[in-house]
Amino acid sequence: MADRPRVLLTDRAWPDTSYEQTVLDRIGAELVEPPATDEATLCQIAADCDAIATNWAKVTPAVIEAAPRCRVIARMGIGLDNIAVDAATVRGIPVTNCPDYCVAEVADHALGLLLACARRIAFLHHRTKQGEYCLAAVSGLQRLSMQTLGLLGLGRIGRELCSRARACGLRVIAHTASGSDHGTGCEMVSLNELLVQSDYLSLHAPSTPATHHILNAASLARMKPTAYVINTARGSLIDQVALGEAITSGKLAGAALDVFDPEPPDLLQPLFRDERVIVTPHAAFVSDQSLAQMRTQAFEQLVAALEGKRPQNVINPQIYSGAVTSSKVAPSPA
Repeated sequence: MADRPRVLLTDRAWPDTSYEQTVLDRIGAELVEPPATDEATLCQIAADCDAIATNWAKVTPAVIEAAPRCRVIARMGIGLDNIAVDAATVRGIPVTNCPDYCVAEVADHALGLLLACARRIAFLHHRTKQGEYCLAAVSGLQRLSMQTLGLLGLGRIGRELCSRARACGLRVIAHTASGSDHGTGCEMVSLNELLVQSDYLSLHAPSTPATHHILNAASLARMKPTAYVINTARGSLIDQVALGEAITSGKLAGAALDVFDPEPPDLLQPLFRDERVIVTPHAAFVSDQSLAQMRTQAFEQLVAALEGKRPQNVINPQIYSGAVTSSKVAPSPA
């Protein structure tokens, strides 16, 4: 039909569009995928689209400006740092996300990385697979119940990890900008105390100007030389050069990283080739169930907006009150 809505899906980390198309079929919408995700290509295709859904590709102010028909931008995930929310808000375009689709998966992944660090599982696996069967390859292993997990951020995922870590016997402390424990009863500490006390520091903060490289040479220097950094949030929270230098110099025991800046990273860099560093390819959010939930939820919200309804998770709700300004909307973690 002539007025069939067109939906731009900028990119995806899954092999097909079956879930997305099933939802769009309810309103007879057409799904459009670009040949590339650079700004110029997205601007060209967005020009005659009524909605934009994005996984990791950047929906910049230029892309939004190039899409005069756009009525909704759906983030297929939680974090919003790849969407120019201000530009969408000025245009009165709702921006949605899926804030709870992978909470359990990321918490499980973070705990798995912690346990792998605690028991040197990846290190010993690598050595053993190379033909070295040697218990003496590691030393200084500590009983988990005598160690401390520090959480930088205590959102949904941080709270889930807190309960899992407690079940393993870990002492858990946390730092948040608000100082709130969000009903967990978790011991709240200053950022400095978090760095000083943590045997494992797990990051669960959003990517904002305030958190950019919050782990840098100075902050890493305050950590124990036996400590590990675990990041399943956003790569920009860590100065990767400083992290590599801290591990190489023995000022930090190691790290477990699922997110990077940029993504994908250059895996030939010494940091990622160091056997004290565990690296996974931004996989913490993935399960069959989480992907099905996220893909369906994102497109149901998109369709709701195209039908003139208010989607469930609008992160710039001021567009509905008429109080549209250029104020920043903080992105969510993970």
